[in-house]
Amino acid sequence: MKLVLLSGGSGKRLWPLSNDSRSKQFLKVLESPAGEPESMVQRVWRQLEEAGMTGSSYLATGRSQVESIQSQLGSHVPIIVEPERRDTFPAIALTAAYLYSIAGVSPAETVAILPVDPYVEASFFDTVVRLEQTMEESGANLALMGVVPEHASEKYGYIIPTSDAAGASGYLQVSHFQEKPDRVQAEGLISKGALWNCGVFAFRLGYLLDILQSKGLPLNYEELQKQYKLMASISFDYEVVEKEEKIVVQPYAGFWKDLGTWNTLTEEMSSNLVGKGVVTSDSERTCLINELDIPITVIGAKDLIIAASPDGILVTHKAESPRIKEVLKSHEQRPMYEERRWGHYKVIDYVKYDEGNEVLTKRIFIEQGKNISYQLHHKRSEIWTFVSGEASIVINEKMHKVKAGDVVRIPEGTKHAILALTDVEFIEVQSGSELVEEDNIRITLDWEDIELHQFIS
Repeated sequence: MKLVLLSGGSGKRLWPLSNDSRSKQFLKVLESPAGEPESMVQRVWRQLEEAGMTGSSYLATGRSQVESIQSQLGSHVPIIVEPERRDTFPAIALTAAYLYSIAGVSPAETVAILPVDPYVEASFFDTVVRLEQTMEESGANLALMGVVPEHASEKYGYIIPTSDAAGASGYLQVSHFQEKPDRVQAEGLISKGALWNCGVFAFRLGYLLDILQSKGLPLNYEELQKQYKLMASISFDYEVVEKEEKIVVQPYAGFWKDLGTWNTLTEEMSSNLVGKGVVTSDSERTCLINELDIPITVIGAKDLIIAASPDGILVTHKAESPRIKEVLKSHEQRPMYEERRWGHYKVIDYVKYDEGNEVLTKRIFIEQGKNISYQLHHKRSEIWTFVSGEASIVINEKMHKVKAGDVVRIPEGTKHAILALTDVEFIEVQSGSELVEEDNIRITLDWEDIELHQFIS
């Protein structure tokens, strides 16, 4: 059995900590068993490791999230990369092509798809594994996993089973689905044995390959990548699940929670204060999450969420926090904080002048032993001012050592790279006509390859 974690999302529901490159699953606001800050993706990967399941697991994600995953989980984690953001059907179709044509997985193999951010207990993964047996016993084309509801929620979709008796391993035949009913409807559905749809399902790889072929889509991963932008942006639920008749659901009666909004996420935080600041004791049920270097003080304010990051500041009543996505639907800006495979950076300042020139200032942190790729830019120059640590840099095939206090100028068209000999921080000032990711012309990534391009000065 192969497991695939879908990692996507636009980052709007947990703004300002989340953005287009750092969705909710990368926010380190939970606490690990060792008492360390932990993100949702780190938590679920740790749980998979504890269950002995990481050897058969993959992450499917867009290009913008690859470096965040590598930064938090390591470069060894197998990642299936979407060339651009689509919906869940294209993402799962691409995953199927990868498993078949790159990983060599048999069409008879069971594949389970699950979100990257379920907040669950260990028994959840026991039920995920059971989906393979459920597929074999039932003869179904799709096996879903449904959470036994704790209450009549209006936030979740529901899976409604038929009245048929349960199968040998407890699975039920699926009658139909209901998206986010009102409370009265939800109570009626629960009385019929309805389950919450937690977004987990399984199928045999060959089943999805047959669907791709019926749509005239290639089974080769590289070929499907080339055609990816032509695929309709549609969910797997609409394109496959709701058209399939042979579906069963495996109930799960353990703990499950969707931490998709600020009010649900803060319920699972071990402290009501993260970062610099003070929350007075009479600020009951108020949470402060502060990623800025300046302190925030909260006095006598109840039932609030205050979140601050380089992307902005949010102040909301807990009950109103789900409205953030609607409020920000027309809000667009470049991410002001990003995690990369080598460390992270914060945008300190950005200015676009009337004549068209742009200036962007970043504070960049690189972890010891990691490096930024050998690259050049056609539309901007850079100035690096080193704040702390020591590093090796390569400038147009020449290697130099730098330390705190040194300043390096990198004109347009200059090839450059940096390796952190210790943890390194520096201020980067970019200046040019267009400061975009597409102007990063990468020559090579590995430092050993970079060294082949230089000689010692």
